[in-house]
Amino acid sequence: MPAMEGPPKPWPTGTAERLEPLVRRVLAPNPSPFTYTGTQTYLIGEGDRIAVIDPGPDEPAHLDALIQAIGDASVMAICCTHTHRDHSPAAAPLRQHTGAPIIGCAPLALSTEGPRQDAPFDTDYAPDRILADGERLSGPDWTLVAVATPGHTSNHLCFSLEETGALFTGDHVMSWSTSVVIPPDGDMAAYMDSLYLLHEREDRVYYPAHGPAVDKPKQLVRGMIGHRRQRERQVLRQLEKGPQNIPDMVPQMYKGTDPHLFPAAGMSVLAHLIDLERRGQVERSGEVWQIAS
Repeated sequence: MPAMEGPPKPWPTGTAERLEPLVRRVLAPNPSPFTYTGTQTYLIGEGDRIAVIDPGPDEPAHLDALIQAIGDASVMAICCTHTHRDHSPAAAPLRQHTGAPIIGCAPLALSTEGPRQDAPFDTDYAPDRILADGERLSGPDWTLVAVATPGHTSNHLCFSLEETGALFTGDHVMSWSTSVVIPPDGDMAAYMDSLYLLHEREDRVYYPAHGPAVDKPKQLVRGMIGHRRQRERQVLRQLEKGPQNIPDMVPQMYKGTDPHLFPAAGMSVLAHLIDLERRGQVERSGEVWQIAS
């Protein structure tokens, strides 16, 4: 579930921070309970030909900060992990300014069941090239490899920087919060498969689109898998008490959570229920769910 508060201010909004050789980060001015301190755009490469990962929201101040950070360098690719509005809308104006192609995830424009609480999809996203799992982009001192990680959204990609062992995880894995999985596009089974995929990798560090870097990736992913399995068991325990609808289940499952976040929690519960339904463990009649007979 998203957290309500970020770290102490001031935050480095609009400043190009060097995280390591080949990697700089620019924080967008769009903090919220679902974006933490804001969306983090990453600039890849030391020389005069670079890549941009998750250009972020179409906010004039953020675009100005990116253009200043890019300076005289040539942008070879604008890469998007997925198409929520806090990630991809700046791609189009950045392409117009730099002439760089938009390369990365596939376009997506699907509605969800019930009210949304996270950023809606960017329906104007129009990539010049869609990357499949394992495809590469190369610059003079960097190589990015697409890692397909569906679940948070069906089109979600991570990007591996081969030269340093860094993985740019978008919204798939973050240390400050669990990722929201909202049906019908968000899929819990796919999300779990993607977590298991990352757990088998040997990435050195994760750079998520929101929140701090993750310097113990395997440990975090192992904990996230355990958390989701625990939440699944919690759903089943609730239904063992008798048939229930999601609004009745959420307050019991998310005690101590701000009620304003209950709709988002309900979407996560729905994602678990759909997964359990496909596996034959639960069934529904209208809005009421129960253990499968």
